[in-house]
Amino acid sequence: MASTASALNPSREDFAALLEQSFMDSNMQEGSVIKGTVVGIENDLAIIDVGLKTEGRIALKEFATPGKPAALNVGDTVEVYLERIENAMGEAVLSREKAKREESWVRLEVAFEKQERVDGQIFGRVKGGFTVDLDGAVAFLPGSQVDIRPVRDVTPLMNIPQPFQILKMDKRRGNIVVSRRAVLEETRAEQRQELVENLKEGQVLEGVVKNITDYGAFVDLGGVDGLLHVTDIAWRRVNHPTEVLSIGQTVKVQVIKVNHETQRISLGMKQLEADPWEGVEAKYPLEARFKGRVTNITDYGAFVELEPGVEGLVHVSEMSWTKKNVHPGKIVSTSQEVEVMVLEVDPVKRRISLGLKHCMDNPWATFAERFPVGTVVEGEIKNITEFGLFIGLDADVDGMVHMSDLDWNRAGEEAMADYQKGQVVKAQVLDVDTEKERISLGIKQLGGDPMESLGELRKGAVVTCTVTGVTDNGLEVSVGDDNMTAFIRRAELARDRADQRPERFAVGDKVDARVTQFDRAGRKIQLSIKALEIAEEKEAVAQYGSSDSGASLGDILGAALNKASTDDK
Repeated sequence: MASTASALNPSREDFAALLEQSFMDSNMQEGSVIKGTVVGIENDLAIIDVGLKTEGRIALKEFATPGKPAALNVGDTVEVYLERIENAMGEAVLSREKAKREESWVRLEVAFEKQERVDGQIFGRVKGGFTVDLDGAVAFLPGSQVDIRPVRDVTPLMNIPQPFQILKMDKRRGNIVVSRRAVLEETRAEQRQELVENLKEGQVLEGVVKNITDYGAFVDLGGVDGLLHVTDIAWRRVNHPTEVLSIGQTVKVQVIKVNHETQRISLGMKQLEADPWEGVEAKYPLEARFKGRVTNITDYGAFVELEPGVEGLVHVSEMSWTKKNVHPGKIVSTSQEVEVMVLEVDPVKRRISLGLKHCMDNPWATFAERFPVGTVVEGEIKNITEFGLFIGLDADVDGMVHMSDLDWNRAGEEAMADYQKGQVVKAQVLDVDTEKERISLGIKQLGGDPMESLGELRKGAVVTCTVTGVTDNGLEVSVGDDNMTAFIRRAELARDRADQRPERFAVGDKVDARVTQFDRAGRKIQLSIKALEIAEEKEAVAQYGSSDSGASLGDILGAALNKASTDDK
């Protein structure tokens, strides 16, 4: 009976227990999303009934979307997040933002796993990027992920629904990172694939210069970029693309090559113009002279533009007659107008060889005309080498005096010791070879050849010599009027070994000797006093009798001297 009475007339404690049980039966737990009904709107607050003993209040701004005010009416059913069943005021603590965030997280996690795009709106700026509303969940958009290219002003992109790609999610930290750039790149790749498939070689298109590098320019063809190499911008030489192009410029280009595998596109502008190399052989015949402009200078020569698109190379060897080891930049300068001669034309390789020095007088030919062989010239010794002297002459040409042409009598090494760099000397022109660019000079030819003073000297002749030097090995003597130098060896100084002593003679002594060898071409003469004595002895024996008769050599020579004395009387 007591229980029945309690059921019919419940006490305050029984009512509280029943209410608590009803809460438990409704599965309303703190930290979950529940449905509620808008029962009133007061002072920018929405009063929500979620079936609890008291209502909850939520600010209207939590029901607003970025850029739009809240559209909420009494009687609307909404989902809210139950933070606490009752606070100190006896009200339920509800949140629309957290409810939306919970809903979004579930949906976003599914999209992240499937790598699907999600819609959102950029609504604020933070350090390093922007905030994006993903229908209740706030994500971070790094500045580098806004667009494919850096964007200076993001204002036009704010509060506009657009797709994003989720890069990273961390629910525990409440961290979501998204990218707009990934979506654009994927879309661009699809467009690029379609556009590249429709491109054909030879097709003419219009594009916009997107970027410029040292080697060319990238042209946007409407979703796909093509490379316009610097060599395909114009037929003429273009040192840098900025000479012709600027970023943002609209240009007409031709598709040169398309690689469908790598999606690389090569473009050209010069292909839309006539090729200036057509008929180049007729326009530039060999040995013809033309004026052109120096466009580029290298270590091996200079390029000269004959007309826009047609350049020829002046090799360093064809730049100057006299300046052989000089950098081309010291002979010509960029943009200088010069006169050149066509040396060779190769239309297949698109090469023209030009000569600069050929339009100037050949100094070697000019020298040969002004100074024929035999002419005496004067110049400064520019250099001394192991084989001769180089003498500077008129018209910046050099002549060489070989060491063998320095002195008639002395060896070349000995004669070269008499000369120094910078010394002014005279020489005779011996030969001029214009093709090899050589001038041969001689200094000894300025004086007479001592060999000429010997006349028709023959082997066996007797000559009178003057001793010019006494050595342990023999005598140095001079022969003839021009003092031809010869040497009498020690063994040739006398018939008797006891008399073969060089110290018997002194410098300045006159001695007779017999010529034992004479080579005019080789300029060699050998003398012997011994041979002369033997020859005189034989002649005396033949004239006054054999030494076998018992007469001594002294008797024979004495008789010969007496006879000679009688003949003189």
